[in-house]
Amino acid sequence: MPYVNIKVTRDGVSYAQKEQLIRGVTRLLVEVLDKDPNSTMVVIDEIDTDNWGFKGETTTRLRREKAK
Repeated sequence: MPYVNIKVTRDGVSYAQKEQLIRGVTRLLVEVLDKDPNSTMVVIDEIDTDNWGFKGETTTRLRREKAK
């Protein structure tokens, strides 16, 4: 039973894009690893940009700085 966890920032990912990710990842596991799509789980976690950081800063702050 494959389990795939995708983490993205909460902003800018539409319902249609999430559906496409779930279908695409499932299809990839079927094609590459011959996994059963009926037992393949794909979970998308949406993380607030205040809780996602890199370069020692939150994504919220980095995006705000970039917009200036």
